[in-house]
Amino acid sequence: MATTVTSSRTRALLWTGWVSLGLLLLPIGNGPLYLAAVAGSALILALVPGAIPGRSGGGHDALDLAVIAALYVSVVALNSTAFLVFTVDHVAGLFLCFAAALVLGVAGPMVYTVRVRHRPLGDLGLRRDNLRSAGGLALVFGGVQFALTLWGYDLPAPVDWVPLLVMALVVGVFESVFFRGFVQTRLEAQYGTIAGVAGAAVLYGAYHVGFGMTGADLLFLTALGVVYAAAFALARNLVVLWPLLTPMGSFYANVEAGDIELPWASIAGFVDVLGLMVLSWWLMQRYQRRHPAPTPDRAEVLRHA
Repeated sequence: MATTVTSSRTRALLWTGWVSLGLLLLPIGNGPLYLAAVAGSALILALVPGAIPGRSGGGHDALDLAVIAALYVSVVALNSTAFLVFTVDHVAGLFLCFAAALVLGVAGPMVYTVRVRHRPLGDLGLRRDNLRSAGGLALVFGGVQFALTLWGYDLPAPVDWVPLLVMALVVGVFESVFFRGFVQTRLEAQYGTIAGVAGAAVLYGAYHVGFGMTGADLLFLTALGVVYAAAFALARNLVVLWPLLTPMGSFYANVEAGDIELPWASIAGFVDVLGLMVLSWWLMQRYQRRHPAPTPDRAEVLRHA
């Protein structure tokens, strides 16, 4: 008789274990192999009856898709201009384009969600009602990531890693809000969990072409995107990803590669970017208090449960 997963607690435990496994498989390194391992194991688990809550998408939403496409193309174009056109030979242009991509990827979804669609910021995973459970998952996943990467790692001189850590934290805010809180949530609302997770992961992997990455690297990042998307789907709170899981992975990868050199002064620039992100959140939080989002109907609640 086929095993059926009927309890939400059992589902959570299964997928928590799977996300941990996906992180433990990171040392595979090989992009195609890692993607096959992640996608294959996720599909096997998804095929277990009841492993994924019985949710289907709510139908085609042309405006959501148009905004996702417009913001995605803009972010990739700005990153491509920064890293492939200006390059490190023109630091000012590189940073301004990179910063613009980061701010757009956070402020854009917030403004669209709150001002245009009249949805709450919680729809993006910016919520406080389940901090305890989300924080617990964050500690589990962050602990696995730390054990694999930074435990016993001999860091270089502070000037060679502190600016990289600040950059990883700021970029982590962008990636969490844009790819998980916005793209994944909206795709899931339309096409269901599996399609939403897969679509967000593919877009996450492909967006790295703006940094000049190709081939196996994109496949590896797509697989990692599946892992991050599953982690977010468990909690529906960005705390599960930031500030531990995604920044830690990015930080370690940059330190290990050793191909990015940032001066102390770059910290001020990234703090400014973070400040603009926080300002966007504060303004939308203020607007939301003055113009409360309408209470969603029961079907909408079930789709996001």
